[in-house]
Amino acid sequence: MLETGFGVVRGPRNLVFGAGQRMALPQFAKALGKRALLVTDERMAGEASFGELVRAVEAAGVSVSIFSGVEAELPAECIAAGVDQGAAFSTDLIVGIGGGSCLDAAKIIALLLAHGGDTSDYYGEFKVPGPVLPLIALPTTAGTGSEVTPVAVVSDKNRAVKVGIASPHLIPHTAICDPELTYGCPPGLTAVSGADALTHAIEAFTTARRQPEASTVHDHVFLGKNALSDFYALEAIRLIGGSLAKAVGDGGDHAARADMMRGATLAGLAFGTAGTAAAHAVQYPVGALTHTAHGLGVAAMMPYVMEFNLPMARAEMAEIAAALRLPVDGLTQSQRAAAAVNGVAELFAGIGIPPDIRSLGLAEDKLDWTAEQALAATRLVKNNPRPLDVQSMKRLVQAAYRGDRASLRNDNFEPEAN
Repeated sequence: MLETGFGVVRGPRNLVFGAGQRMALPQFAKALGKRALLVTDERMAGEASFGELVRAVEAAGVSVSIFSGVEAELPAECIAAGVDQGAAFSTDLIVGIGGGSCLDAAKIIALLLAHGGDTSDYYGEFKVPGPVLPLIALPTTAGTGSEVTPVAVVSDKNRAVKVGIASPHLIPHTAICDPELTYGCPPGLTAVSGADALTHAIEAFTTARRQPEASTVHDHVFLGKNALSDFYALEAIRLIGGSLAKAVGDGGDHAARADMMRGATLAGLAFGTAGTAAAHAVQYPVGALTHTAHGLGVAAMMPYVMEFNLPMARAEMAEIAAALRLPVDGLTQSQRAAAAVNGVAELFAGIGIPPDIRSLGLAEDKLDWTAEQALAATRLVKNNPRPLDVQSMKRLVQAAYRGDRASLRNDNFEPEAN
């Protein structure tokens, strides 16, 4: 029997949440450095709230240099420009403000300024040799959870798909989550980032559980399903499930915005230790081919991955149905599990998530390549609760392309007894 009491939490030293809490930044910055590089994108750099933060940090006695060159999907070239600016400024503190790409850029800039070399030197797990520059993260979307996670993902022109750097050293020192920073987020971005966050929580809650050993926490950045990640994942599912459609439909619903940001951060704490799985593995090649947003890809895949994984995760799916507050009283565990898959599919459809990966622009003649590339993402595939090989990955990708969840119910798979 697998030991189920094992749990791990890796997170920031300080995690601050609440409306208006962005103004806690100056005192945190003053305690960590004297010369801060603020990493963001061009749009955020022009926001009044950003200018207010810059002035407040400077008033606290911290010199500021603004790097606003972060681009969507984070090409490695823009990171190099940020490193050059940080080095010229002799920065001793990095502050990331923005969506997931901005926070990931801040992580990698903090890494390269501390340890040198090229971004590609650190691809994979545990390649970061020690602490990075002090790092503060302020998310402006309720999505990636990067403010609390040990991973940064980058687009490398020399790689067919996006690639990650995973190390506990990348977890920011301080995360400040102020839902007021999301109030201006448009409906489409709210939907995509929120669906990404819900996918994080579901995949974290249903990842494969490992039999822990004394070395487990040292051998794996992503440890699989565990008692502590489950706590965060279920609460994230409850919060996001109850607020995502509201936040998309009415951006002025401040309660929904707060629940979304809290849910996204908790989902980050969950998958930052448990990991994600097949939906993310497939999204990497799909995103590379279609140049669509990461959140769209993982969310389009999620109902198919849930359907595929049902035989190995019925109990977890039934708990997800309850967390989503679906009407499941009196249903069997199998019926509740099936309701969870349908509920997620319906929620995503209601906020405009594409029903299949063909709708993202994926060409049919690229399905086998997509499956092969997805299977190569071993850090994700190893977390999937149902084992994946070439044939099963191809079947999953084909079903998601055709919009045919039913085909995944009829493959005669029987889980092995523990």
